[in-house]
Amino acid sequence: MDTKPWHRHYDYNVPTTIRYPRIPAQGIFQMPTGALPDKPALNFFGSEMTFWEVRLLMLRMANALGKLGVKKGERVGIHLPTCPQFVIAYLATLSVGGIVTNMNPLYTPDELKHIIKVTGMETLITFDMVLDKIRPLAKETGLRCVVVTKITDFIKGFPISTAKELDLNKDEGWHHFSELIDNTPETRLPRITIVPEDPAMIQFTGGTTGVPKGAVLTHANIVAGTFACAQWGNATIVNIPPEKRTVLSVLPYFHVYGNIVAMNWAFFSCATQILVPRFDIEEMMGIIAKFESITFFPAVPTLITAVIGHPQATELNLAKRLGLLNSGAAPMPVELIEKVQDMGIFFSEGWGMSETTSLGISNPILGLKKAGSIGIPFPDNDIRLVDVENGIEDVKQGEPGEIIMKGPLVMKGYWNNPEETAGQLRDGWLYTGDVAIRDEDGYIFIVDRKKDMIIAGGFNIYPREIDEVLYQNPKVAEAVSVGIPDEYRGETIKAYVVLKPGKEATEKEIIEFCKTKLTGYKVPKLVEFRESLPKSAVGKILRKILREEEAKKQKKS
Repeated sequence: MDTKPWHRHYDYNVPTTIRYPRIPAQGIFQMPTGALPDKPALNFFGSEMTFWEVRLLMLRMANALGKLGVKKGERVGIHLPTCPQFVIAYLATLSVGGIVTNMNPLYTPDELKHIIKVTGMETLITFDMVLDKIRPLAKETGLRCVVVTKITDFIKGFPISTAKELDLNKDEGWHHFSELIDNTPETRLPRITIVPEDPAMIQFTGGTTGVPKGAVLTHANIVAGTFACAQWGNATIVNIPPEKRTVLSVLPYFHVYGNIVAMNWAFFSCATQILVPRFDIEEMMGIIAKFESITFFPAVPTLITAVIGHPQATELNLAKRLGLLNSGAAPMPVELIEKVQDMGIFFSEGWGMSETTSLGISNPILGLKKAGSIGIPFPDNDIRLVDVENGIEDVKQGEPGEIIMKGPLVMKGYWNNPEETAGQLRDGWLYTGDVAIRDEDGYIFIVDRKKDMIIAGGFNIYPREIDEVLYQNPKVAEAVSVGIPDEYRGETIKAYVVLKPGKEATEKEIIEFCKTKLTGYKVPKLVEFRESLPKSAVGKILRKILREEEAKKQKKS
């Protein structure tokens, strides 16, 4: 790849190009297994499992899936929270040649049905707590094979469940996860030929338009994403022996961010994964307290806000416990970044999409950082900012343009959706729908999503700028601004605010605060106080839910 202006800002040991090995995605797991077979790979509520133990379990599961008829190219749904069974199922599915299809355990039956129908899935790996919605769904969609686990089966001290206990024996094609492994002694590698261009994972996303679409990530995408992520953060872990490396995995593995930046990063780095299946702040602080040092903590702004603002944060001296903190999935307010830096924690913020294997642009760990910037492109990936309307001409430096991206991180396309693929991938460039500006050093500053832009009284308003101001208010814990229909202005700005515990504020007070920092047409006209805001599985605040709520209110009135 040609030298780019941003390369001079890379950390001292980050390459400008990487020679990616032509191995299947599951081959990354062989690295820690060969180097440190007896080191704990997983820590799940104190129960540990070594890399070698995980290897044997995933091979036995891979051979079991093969006996159940899973063939190369078959889509296998993994419908699990972050737990040892997810890691085993992921590696087993890839090893037998299947395509991992990530499924959020909180999805409604209609959402799950959509994924099953679009992918033509025949095999699903799920868990006991959701069987009430999976049983009728399996009959309706004609799933051939359903594998069920009980989450506590891999926690020492808990009794291991049985197929009879989970009432699986009466359903043809239903199997118990642990019993499948126990009844399959074979640990030979499945003899499946996999090339880098083969699909490895389907990650469903709302994308830039329309209903959820399945972004197809190849084995090459996952290898490139893992190697790039590990090299990018290497500056802070190069002096930490592999034997001592850990990652705090609270990000869900069914989300591409957690999958690549926590799980696959851990494989590459020989790190122990501290698995957290759900986020509970008190539980989280208790886990952090148990470990003297956590090498890497990938997170999202809402999670970071909760941890940094917790009463125990000072007592635990987080700067000594957390090696590298990374924020992604949503913009991080400048106020929060400054708090993290004041605490002395190594920090980076990045940007990526499901369509870009979760990566794309990030701040160097040691190098130049700029307030409000998401950073510079990863090695081997190119970024352009093009005219928002026609998507062709590059905009001038400092002017807003849509981010388009080309490189080894960009997906193969959307599963069984050539029209959407053609609309988002043009001549190898992915049109992201994110609007940004670039400065003289090549640093990218997100303005907002094209679809989130508010047009009020003829002015184009990017809500992120308003959000940043709302977060500067000392009484505000969380906030988001949304454009809602208005007969006179076309749209008007409404702010949704969650106050810090014990704080009180009025609508007028919030609006007056914004007036001191924003030009008149950008100031919210309405403020609604809430106890919480709607969020995605990784804690990203969902503007679209709030817009939909407002639309319903207006229809009723």
